[in-house]
Amino acid sequence: MEDFKPVLLVGSSDYSEELTLFGCGGSWIMKSEIERIGVFTSGGDSPGMNAAVRAAVRSAIRNGKEVFGIRRGYRGMIEGEIEKMCPRSVSNIIQRGGTILKTARSELFFDKEGRQRAYESVKAKGIEGLVAIGGDGTFRGAEEFFEEFGIPMVGVPGTIDNDLYGTDFTIGFDTAVNTALEAVDKIRDTAESHDRIFLIEVMGRQAGFIGLAVGVAGGAEEILIPETKSDLDGLCEKAQGWARKQKGSRIIIVSEGDELGGAEEIGRKIAESTGIDYRVCILGHTQRGGAPTARDRILASVLGSAAVEALLDGETNAMVGEVNGKVVRTPLRDTWQKKKPIDQRLAQLCEILSS
Repeated sequence: MEDFKPVLLVGSSDYSEELTLFGCGGSWIMKSEIERIGVFTSGGDSPGMNAAVRAAVRSAIRNGKEVFGIRRGYRGMIEGEIEKMCPRSVSNIIQRGGTILKTARSELFFDKEGRQRAYESVKAKGIEGLVAIGGDGTFRGAEEFFEEFGIPMVGVPGTIDNDLYGTDFTIGFDTAVNTALEAVDKIRDTAESHDRIFLIEVMGRQAGFIGLAVGVAGGAEEILIPETKSDLDGLCEKAQGWARKQKGSRIIIVSEGDELGGAEEIGRKIAESTGIDYRVCILGHTQRGGAPTARDRILASVLGSAAVEALLDGETNAMVGEVNGKVVRTPLRDTWQKKKPIDQRLAQLCEILSS
């Protein structure tokens, strides 16, 4: 991300004057008086969330703080599903997918009444700062909650989509890519056997990071993602060219949010135009499950701990992420308002290698 400017490098000895330090009232606070921290997961689950919860809980306790787990995200916050946690509460979870704190979407949290109830539940436990693990929807809610009630919020990027500005990778992305890639490798075997086009749909309604990574790693002949303009006529010409060359396996990776539609619709359009036989495989929610990869476990552990450090430093409304190997803090609003670009080199590489 060429235009990315980190707000704060955590754990770095180089605090140059160029970095903008922000916290309560826009001033830097060395250490806050927070004694009780709440942790919750919200929105879609992603592999590695448990590792982030584990890191946050144990880091807070190591700093002499009390920690409370909030079950089922904002819904549980409204309903008062809040329990005190200890180091043993997060034993043997680093390798597990999903989230032990559960997650849910809450329509009620969109209303002021719902947020007021959530605030009352949090204050009843004496919680003074929150670690929110999730994606852009989670962070939108977190910022609004902070602006209304002033409870410090620090976000941890937990989403397979990898679409949050302020971090090179989000927790769960690497696992989702590897899960999808395993399926692509198996599908290629049958595609080769039948000389058939397979359109494989991966998750990504608004971002094509999964599709791009899976396409390049899986040797796809074509990748269709929301960030690039898709040309149906050009795609049909390529399909006809593959047929003439008697190219065996032909894999097209489709992000679910591509402008031409999902894999089913695109396959139908290709068949109508060319008469070429095709098959569709929609990977769906299989990409969300499974044990997190080592990469996701490490990232989640680093960022879960960094979120607690940020709260204790006096941070109030930011996400911790990792950019170029360094932990950074980014204002929550920037994480969804600023567009995270795809790696154009990978898109060009697919075109070169698929010939």
